[in-house]
Amino acid sequence: MTMINLEDLLSSIETITCLTALEEKRVELLGKNGLVTQQLKSLAALSIEEKKTKGQEINVIKTQINQKLAEKKNALEEIALKEKLASEKIDLTRPVQTSTHGKIHPLTQTIQEVIAIFGQMGFKLETGPEIERDDYNFDYLNIPPHHPARQDQDTFYMPENSSGEKMVLRTQTSPVQIRTMLSQKPPIQIIVPGRTFRSDSDQTHTPMFHQVEGLYIGQSIHMGHLKGCLENFLKSFFRVENLPIRFRPSYFPFTEPSAEVDIGCHRSEGTLTIGEGQDWLEILGCGMVHPQVLKNCGVDPDKYQGFAFGMGIERIAMLKYGIPDLRTFYEGDEEWIHHYGFEFYQMPGILNRLHGGIGR
Repeated sequence: MTMINLEDLLSSIETITCLTALEEKRVELLGKNGLVTQQLKSLAALSIEEKKTKGQEINVIKTQINQKLAEKKNALEEIALKEKLASEKIDLTRPVQTSTHGKIHPLTQTIQEVIAIFGQMGFKLETGPEIERDDYNFDYLNIPPHHPARQDQDTFYMPENSSGEKMVLRTQTSPVQIRTMLSQKPPIQIIVPGRTFRSDSDQTHTPMFHQVEGLYIGQSIHMGHLKGCLENFLKSFFRVENLPIRFRPSYFPFTEPSAEVDIGCHRSEGTLTIGEGQDWLEILGCGMVHPQVLKNCGVDPDKYQGFAFGMGIERIAMLKYGIPDLRTFYEGDEEWIHHYGFEFYQMPGILNRLHGGIGR
């Protein structure tokens, strides 16, 4: 068995000047094929008494080497830290570098634009909880128990609240309309943007998305008011003065009559142009508030009528700003934000007045 000179080994460790060389020395001595490890393996050829004696000696050597390696590592790390701090000093006399600034997300920009346009028409901003009562999300809106939207594969169901009421992640912002009609007397004129949730995910659907809905309840309200309101919004939002718009009969449980709204467009070689050509593009749903919904909220349908509408914010943002994939809204890609983002809100005046108290 080769004798180990402990003093020489400790001296060789002390002379090391970098962490890389220190690690190499550790492997040389204590690694799988290291000097001390080989000494321990050689004990197998000795007698029991020799194993005890030599084993204790080698373990003492191993302990002292480990201690020396740890002390040297701490010393080298402290030296490296001091050198790093010395090299990274900030020269306070140098000119300040201009930092890059963030941009407004297209969703935020679109929401603010929508609020501003409807705000100019007199709509007030309303919000509500995202974890909503099941009856506010469905029953009050005249959606029957057997409706597909109420199935587990479409709706995220939550635990019951403290009162034993069924709760869901709201599938639409319509429950805010219900809450408003239950708490306020007509006339009611509100715009409701917010996050909604459905169990769906692909290029054109995400589990979380944004909707904006409008509600106008008053006396002598009719489809003509609804049509004029939406035409004004669509022309203002897409900035196309002669935008072709058509209303198609449709069905929603909470409106009667109901309609889908299409806008004119032109498709060519993978591009879509709003306002030109002979094609049509569905953009939103609307209708006159169903009398049963008014009754559910304690509003007399013989005295009051109203209209409601709703649209996906991501959808209109994609159309206006040429964003091809819905999922990119939520990926947090810095280059994407830099490309599609905005420097400032385009209509700050009306927004300041809305947030200053018009809507609450």
